[in-house]
Amino acid sequence: MTSLNDDAEKPEAGSEPETMTIEEAFRLLDDMAGQLESDAVSLEESFRLYEKGMRLLKTLNDRIDRVEKKMQQIDDEGQIGDFE
Repeated sequence: MTSLNDDAEKPEAGSEPETMTIEEAFRLLDDMAGQLESDAVSLEESFRLYEKGMRLLKTLNDRIDRVEKKMQQIDDEGQIGDFE
């Protein structure tokens, strides 16, 4: 049987946030949220999960911002412009 601590540390595909896909990172965040909702998690472990989740969210936000800046859209007149 695995403990909640084991689940929080289990490697995901591309275990570093920078190498995870966005989907993997969101799945990990969802798992962390589920653990935080559990009564079996100590207060200390809750703080650790929260901090790890916040770092992951920042990394994801930065990655999504970079993608948005690279995206372009085609307007009604067929002109390519920056995504807004």
